[in-house]
This record gives sequence, structure tokens and C-alpha cells, in this order.
Amino acid sequence: MDLISLTEQIVKSLALHKDSVSVKEFPTDEENEILIQVMIDSEDMGRVIGKGGKCANAIRTLVQASSFLSDNKKVKINIDSF
Repeated sequence: MDLISLTEQIVKSLALHKDSVSVKEFPTDEENEILIQVMIDSEDMGRVIGKGGKCANAIRTLVQASSFLSDNKKVKINIDSF
């Protein structure tokens, strides 16, 4: 499974407004690094980030583990709302 679709699937399972979830990959200066930008509805921000950032860290851990299995790149995930 591709890292973008994996991230999108995890975030959509947590969000109430599933239609407003947007996940995109952006280029970085580093060769072995992937930047994933997650945009969600402001009402879902607490649900996706979780208390103390636990949900966001869990998402990062799962996507990073998947990356190490396939192409061994470091993944950075930014979560923002609109």
C-alpha cells in the first residue's frame, strides 16, 4: 500500500468529516525523506491529534513502519486544519 493512501485511510477512520480529509505528498530537500501534508476539518483536529498527540504519533509510527518495509525513507507528517 502506498504511504499516501495508508495515511488517508487511517485519518479518515478517525475523522467525522471524511469528505474534507486531504492528504498530499510534497517534495523535500532531502533525498531519503517524504513530507506528507494532512488537511482536515477544524472540528476533527482533536480527534486526529488525540490527547497529548498520541493519535498523531501513532499515525506517524504506522506510516514510518510501512515506509521502512518498502522504500526505507524517513516520513514527516504535518497535520493542519482549514
